[in-house]
Amino acid sequence: MRDAPLMLCVGEALTDMIHLGAERWVSREGGAGWNVARALAALGVRTAFAGAISRDRFGDALWAASVAAGLDVRSLQRVARSPLLAIVEHGEPPHYFFIGDDSADLHFDVNALPADWPAALRWAHFGGISLAREPLAGRLLALAERLKAEGVAISYDPNYRNLMDARYMPTLQRMAALADLIKVSDDDLRGLFPGLGVDEALQQLRAMGPRALCLLTRGAAGATLFRGDTRCDARAPQVNVVDTVGAGDATVAGLLHSLTRHADRPLQAHLHAALAAGSAACLQSGATPPQRQATKRLFDALQAGITMTL
Repeated sequence: MRDAPLMLCVGEALTDMIHLGAERWVSREGGAGWNVARALAALGVRTAFAGAISRDRFGDALWAASVAAGLDVRSLQRVARSPLLAIVEHGEPPHYFFIGDDSADLHFDVNALPADWPAALRWAHFGGISLAREPLAGRLLALAERLKAEGVAISYDPNYRNLMDARYMPTLQRMAALADLIKVSDDDLRGLFPGLGVDEALQQLRAMGPRALCLLTRGAAGATLFRGDTRCDARAPQVNVVDTVGAGDATVAGLLHSLTRHADRPLQAHLHAALAAGSAACLQSGATPPQRQATKRLFDALQAGITMTL
């Protein structure tokens, strides 16, 4: 298929209810995998999102935002169930809890993916709370294994949230073993491996997927990209931060875009591309995709070793 997507992002699309202080709240469309999909589309990659959303005003907003972002929506399903809501409490990093018992996301039908897509797909991205919510999690694990067997590279960002308790460890192990790319933050590691330091936790995670490219992010402190025994480090560019919601998702999108469109780049340039996209996402409120021109300016500055502020 000439119009088949190169990227497939699988998981939850939800509504972020963001606390602005006092009793003021604002709703924004979001969800880990959906955020990655929109960021990839904003960077110019043909991208599809696979998941299920509700048939109410929240689902309408997610559908409209998906279309506006240029996503392939052939596997975005509408289900007559309640919406999935993320309550985003004020703080850096933000704190989350979720409302969505038997919500629409849990009713995604994995068999609805077009049968001929894997022939064109380069990457499939998984992660977020969709892998911690049954019965959806088991279906997505099986889909990831099937796509991997069909030659699609697997990207995985656990994106730790507090519902990922000890029962999540088998999923973490299976996904890390499948992954060609693992993206994880220092906060993710503290949540996934309670009681361990970041370095020891990272060592354990990398042992689960020793062949995977691994991106460790540390917020404003920068990031490290590992390939086997090779590593490179970089600090995030300075930007005037509006908020950091969705920044991690934009970071992995920036790396996937670089790996797909510029496969011959050195490891350091791939890391710069990831940091540029993540920082560009911080220039706007909510999980807004990074703007392509802002991302390019930040990438060029990192490559040149120039300090600039947007």
